[in-house]
Amino acid sequence: MKLDFPLVQDPSEDEAEAGRKLFAGETEFLKGVVAMSGLPPADRVEVCFAGRSNVGKSTLINALTGRKALARASNTPGRTQEINYFTCGPSLYLVDLPGYGYANAPLAVVKKWQALLKRYLSGRSTLRRAFVLIDARHGIKAVDEEILSLLDSSAVTFQCVLTKADKVKVTQMEHMLAIAREKLSKHPAAFPEIVMTSSEKGSGIPTLRNVIADLI
Repeated sequence: MKLDFPLVQDPSEDEAEAGRKLFAGETEFLKGVVAMSGLPPADRVEVCFAGRSNVGKSTLINALTGRKALARASNTPGRTQEINYFTCGPSLYLVDLPGYGYANAPLAVVKKWQALLKRYLSGRSTLRRAFVLIDARHGIKAVDEEILSLLDSSAVTFQCVLTKADKVKVTQMEHMLAIAREKLSKHPAAFPEIVMTSSEKGSGIPTLRNVIADLI
């Protein structure tokens, strides 16, 4: 029986090399955007990364690009209050979306971020895929469901990326995957494969690089 939402297979040597080359070039922080008028020209493919605060978005972007401090990691939820753009060579933008689940942020600030996020997701023609990061230890929470539903309504294909996989025992992982698969099956915009990563161990990073390379 075919498994719904299987894990993405490890890339072949050639595929891994193509992914490595894509991220081996110059990668730089371009700008932080607080309004749609500030978005850079839609002149290349872009992929965005979404996830609740402290899920490891900045750490994952650093691991993908091989740069230790390209994206700023923070232990303070909600520190990233902008849509942060990074150039990855001449053909790709990496986009770090504001972390959600920021319970301590003022309501007016939260509403402003949410409005910007909705406009961005529904109005960016060059956005090829959203990668929604889920902490493998905790699975898909109610706050994650909100962003998944927003991606559904915006008709933006999203792919689930499980982070911190090294923190979960093998016996627990199958249970967490089963729950994640069941929840993802309810979202029409979900891409039907899951990426499992550990930025700390480096596992899954070549796989995610290859997934992104295939989108260009």
